[in-house]
Amino acid sequence: MDLEELIALAESERAGRLPVEVRVCLAASCLGSGAGGVRDAIAGAIADRGLAGRVRLREVGCLRLCSEGPLVQVDSEGADPALYAKVDARLAPVIASAASGDPAEGIRLVDLGSPFFALQRPIVLENTGVVEPERIESSLAAGAYRSLHHALHELGPEGMIAEVTRSGLRGRGGAGYPTGLKWATVAKMPPGPKYVVCNADEGDPGAFMDRSVMESDPHRVLEGMAIAALAVGADRGYIYVRGEYPLAIARLDTAIRQARRLGLLGSMIFDSPFNFRVDLRIGAGAFVCGEETALMQSIEGRRGQPRPRPPYPAESGLWGCPTLINNVETFANIPAIIREGSDWFSAIGTEGSKGTKVFALAGKVRNSGLVEVPMGLPLRTIVDQIGGGAPEGSTTKAVQTGGPSGGCIPSGLFDTPVEYEALKALGSIMGSGGMIVMDQDDDMVGIARFFMKFCMDESCGKCVPCRAGTVQLYRMLDRIERGVAPAGELGRLEALCDLVKHASLCGLGQAAPNPVLSTLRFFRHEYESRLVSPDGDGARAPTPR
Repeated sequence: MDLEELIALAESERAGRLPVEVRVCLAASCLGSGAGGVRDAIAGAIADRGLAGRVRLREVGCLRLCSEGPLVQVDSEGADPALYAKVDARLAPVIASAASGDPAEGIRLVDLGSPFFALQRPIVLENTGVVEPERIESSLAAGAYRSLHHALHELGPEGMIAEVTRSGLRGRGGAGYPTGLKWATVAKMPPGPKYVVCNADEGDPGAFMDRSVMESDPHRVLEGMAIAALAVGADRGYIYVRGEYPLAIARLDTAIRQARRLGLLGSMIFDSPFNFRVDLRIGAGAFVCGEETALMQSIEGRRGQPRPRPPYPAESGLWGCPTLINNVETFANIPAIIREGSDWFSAIGTEGSKGTKVFALAGKVRNSGLVEVPMGLPLRTIVDQIGGGAPEGSTTKAVQTGGPSGGCIPSGLFDTPVEYEALKALGSIMGSGGMIVMDQDDDMVGIARFFMKFCMDESCGKCVPCRAGTVQLYRMLDRIERGVAPAGELGRLEALCDLVKHASLCGLGQAAPNPVLSTLRFFRHEYESRLVSPDGDGARAPTPR
């Protein structure tokens, strides 16, 4: 395929649009709420009313306001788009009426001008809920693979790396390592086999950002990977995705086959000497396989366990070859950076944290779902305005970022901007993007115990500090929560946290104490109130579970 053919396909798709389009969210969240039946019922209602020549039903990905699903949006020429919430199959005739231009009565209309949507800045999610993830023609009409063509024929490898470096993009998997520097390191390695790996092993409790991107816009991830491969000189790539994400796996598989068929992946891409083959590797659910060296072990067919670094994957990765590893969101940023330029991207965000960040906003908040905000936005804006604040009758107490490796930030510090260094200073991390809001009923000792149990269960057991340390930390937290721990327990708890943090082999163990340390820092009174005093008094009654 050449550029003219790509443009012709995109124009053909756009020319086939009808005056009214009904978009039904068929991402995992809405499907779990019955969106499949809603789609079938709306299709039937459109046919029954003889609207097939004027109204088109589109099966799209995430429409973002997940707490209100199933979601359906009606786009009519000359009218504002209308997003409907909590749609069930019985409301299909109402949707058909709305598509006909009649009033839609008895159905809940979402305000698209509300802070939940108005304060977001979609870059990664710009086509999420817009394109049909199982039709490459839909993605091409939205501009897919144009950035790859531009990179291939105009920028070249050095130009691409320079653009990504100047953009200031940092890895969105959690550590925040400069993406351009990582690409440049792999590109400088001696000629020979190189690999590009997409880390899609999203394992944090409550996190679903990467899953939503893969389900909703898989070609964006593939295009980002192909550009990266071109930049570093790789011809082979893998997407390591969780087995618990069957819909994402199916749509990625479909997208890979479609792109190969059109010559956008595989051999002689865009009729050039550039070859890039992508394969899926399905993880079995081990949290440690989100760590890049354990992930590579798993791809190689071995037990997923981390290995000491250096050497880093950029020097010696898959089968001893230089390997570039980025996560889903990082790759999904690349097409926009190549298309719009590094100056455009770097103008968004803060001095040290450029661009946007996608969060899975969940917990004790009115609006939960997928949000993408510019770096630097205060936590308070995300929780109270985009999220709508705590439900009636409750008060927001804290927000947890970074999953089991992150920390809990009290509401009094919600003016903190969302950026790597600011969150780190509070003992938390950006992480991959899980954000869980808690209210006054959430017990912080119990929260710390929950995350420690998660780390204990998920420890691969390779190094003693993590294998044994997480078990002992869990037991100490359990005793504190039950009100049977002695007065000196907090000192021992902090000492063991320090040991596990500094002596563990990989990031899982090194970050496992973070939820404990952050809750001790900001909610120490909740620990102290449970301790038994030397004379046997002072312990609170055991907490029922």
